[in-house]
Amino acid sequence: MALVLGSLLLLGLCGNSFSGGQPSSTDAPKAWNYELPATNYETQDSHKAGPIGILFELVHIFLYVVQPRDFPEDTLRKFLQKAYESKIDYDKIVYYEAGIILCCVLGLLFIILMPLVGYFFCMCRCCNKCGGEMHQRQKENGPFLRKCFAISLLVICIIISIGIFYGFVANHQVRTRIKRSRKLADSNFKDLRTLLNETPEQIKYILAQYNTTKDKAFTDLNSINSVLGGGILDRLRPNIIPVLDEIKSMATAIKETKEALENMNSTLKSLHQQSTQLSSSLTSVKTSLRSSLNDPLCLVHPSSETCNSIRLSLSQLNSNPELRQLPPVDAELDNVNNVLRTDLDGLVQQGYQSLNDIPDRVQRQTTTVVAGIKRVLNSIGSDIDNVTQRLPIQDILSAFSVYVNNTESYIHRNLPTLEEYDSYWWLGGLVICSLLTLIVIFYYLGLLCGVCGYDRHATPTTRGCVSNTGGVFLMVGVGLSFLFCWILMIIVVLTFVFGANVEKLICEPYTSKELFRVLDTPYLLNEDWEYYLSGKLFNKSKMKLTFEQVYSDCKKNRGTYGTLHLQNSFNISEHLNINEHTGSISSELESLKTGKSPAGVNLLSFAYDLEAKANSLPPGNLRNSLKRDAQTIKTIHQQRVLPIEQSLSTLYQSVKILQRTGNGLLERVTRILASLDFAQNFITNNTSSVIIEETKKYGRTIIGYFEHYLQWIEFSISEKVASCKPVATALDTAVDVFLCSYIIDPLNLFWFGIGKATVFLLPALIFAVKLAKYYRRMDSEDVYDDVETIPMKNMENGNNGYHKDHVYGIHNPVMTSPSQH
Repeated sequence: MALVLGSLLLLGLCGNSFSGGQPSSTDAPKAWNYELPATNYETQDSHKAGPIGILFELVHIFLYVVQPRDFPEDTLRKFLQKAYESKIDYDKIVYYEAGIILCCVLGLLFIILMPLVGYFFCMCRCCNKCGGEMHQRQKENGPFLRKCFAISLLVICIIISIGIFYGFVANHQVRTRIKRSRKLADSNFKDLRTLLNETPEQIKYILAQYNTTKDKAFTDLNSINSVLGGGILDRLRPNIIPVLDEIKSMATAIKETKEALENMNSTLKSLHQQSTQLSSSLTSVKTSLRSSLNDPLCLVHPSSETCNSIRLSLSQLNSNPELRQLPPVDAELDNVNNVLRTDLDGLVQQGYQSLNDIPDRVQRQTTTVVAGIKRVLNSIGSDIDNVTQRLPIQDILSAFSVYVNNTESYIHRNLPTLEEYDSYWWLGGLVICSLLTLIVIFYYLGLLCGVCGYDRHATPTTRGCVSNTGGVFLMVGVGLSFLFCWILMIIVVLTFVFGANVEKLICEPYTSKELFRVLDTPYLLNEDWEYYLSGKLFNKSKMKLTFEQVYSDCKKNRGTYGTLHLQNSFNISEHLNINEHTGSISSELESLKTGKSPAGVNLLSFAYDLEAKANSLPPGNLRNSLKRDAQTIKTIHQQRVLPIEQSLSTLYQSVKILQRTGNGLLERVTRILASLDFAQNFITNNTSSVIIEETKKYGRTIIGYFEHYLQWIEFSISEKVASCKPVATALDTAVDVFLCSYIIDPLNLFWFGIGKATVFLLPALIFAVKLAKYYRRMDSEDVYDDVETIPMKNMENGNNGYHKDHVYGIHNPVMTSPSQH
């Protein structure tokens, strides 16, 4: 019976290890992620113009008004494709450039007409025409016109001053920004060299992470007792410990039953002895009493009543025969002792020990397999090293390094020339702005002197020196305007045509990537190549590699491998095939399940042995034995305990113990038998598949580390290693920053400001000529024949009405003939 119970308990332990609980974790931890060290670059991703950007935006708005049409992708494609042909469709070009052409035509008219108008105006003035005659005609609205001319000229001068301010600002910005070019270029080349230098370090870092992965796998392999065996143990405890505890509780109850029966047996023997002694004593007392009642005194009244009463109560002195009839419990005690010989406590301890020995047994049986897996993992590291050494990234970066060196030398060699030309440009812009400033200063001085020195009581011939000087300043400004405005307009037109077209055809489409789409047109840049970039880099023009895609990927900081589609020449996915590299690990782990390892390690052998024992043992023996023992205990309770409980209060405590241990004992045994039946059936049907499942989970844990690592390698090389963001930044620096922000934006602001100032010189000189008549001292003035003919208003004001010269005895040259004068 002990052998049967012990075997089934061991089967129960192993069977329940697969029948419940949560499976151990077998996947690589999701949070265990790798990350390449961040690379810091100096050059900013974007250029900020600062407060002056508002002026640049103003120019952009003006250009949009002049040229509102979208970027002519189709027209530009056709133009480039027919560049070497005789026939070019100029209609579409003219249509797109219509706004710029119109502005140029207006500028050319200004350039042509202003010198002619100035020439004829000068000749006319020399002939005392066109306001050249130093005589001011009387006008009733003269004061109003003078004020209107002065205010209009002042407003125009302010507008011209704003334009001049734009010119000065733009001129200063060009000089300032060109000075930053050297530092900006050095920053870009430093970033490019950082890219070249960091790439080998990134590859070394990737390889170094293999050791981290391998160490993690080695840790799990060395701890296979806690990982695999511990997983089995964790699934076992929730179902087996309650069974063992129940059996242990049952053993404790049987022990308490034995103690209660021993106490009862001892008590019964004592009761038999005491009952005999009591019966003997009572018989002696009863004989004595009867002898005493035969005394003659008992016949005499009133003693006779007392004696009769005592004689009637003698029957109560008989001993209780039931106490002597209580049977002993020796037989029942022997039956309990027979049950206890199965040593249930020992069997429970054996079950606990079998449970705790599972991790150690797993480790002992997998020693050879673990060593084989470690050898495979070491070989994978050398394979990955070989793959990274064959990557074409290094060759591309080596060629790129030569290009970077040549470009850097070229830029450093030509930067002094650029700075020299910039100084010429700055000096020329300064002269132009200064010339306009000089003209507007004359206008301001003319207004200042004219307004401050004007005397409304003075006649045109008696005006003061300050007022006359103001008129002279105005005419000097007019002369300088005619002399230089057309030259300024030539500069404005030339810079406008260049700056506006570069802004609309390069800067704006570069920002919107429309320019890249034009360059990506098949067979555009080379008649034999469908895609120019792939043909240039790999001599595979059919491979779709576009400027827009490369620029966008580099802008997103994507790796060179993925950006340039290097998988077409070296497919890293094939060389880092996860199944190929993890297949060896899987085959080694398969031996844990099939028993085909070199050393014959077979984790299933233990389960198979247990299964054979389970099939050969007669569980009915244990069932009948336990039922018989329980029935014996129950018989003791029913046939001996209950009569004793009813008859003898001194046995009350023992009876209670027997009641507590006896009640429900059969049901508990039934539950334990059901658990053992379930364990036996489960082991027979599912042991092999469950052990295979657990081993697979453990294998997936080990393989998961390397799957995760290999996936990270593929992702890092494709997306992160040798990220070409510095290349996109360098291109942005060359086009968006240097060309558009450093040169074109200030250039456009320059022609915008100077052009506005130059255009407004035309109304300024007109108002200046008109206003000068009211400030300059005249040689003659109007004369009236009669005082009555003079307007009363003019007579009263005295500032616009002129007197008759003959009234005051003053010679009037107007009345003199030309020959005499």
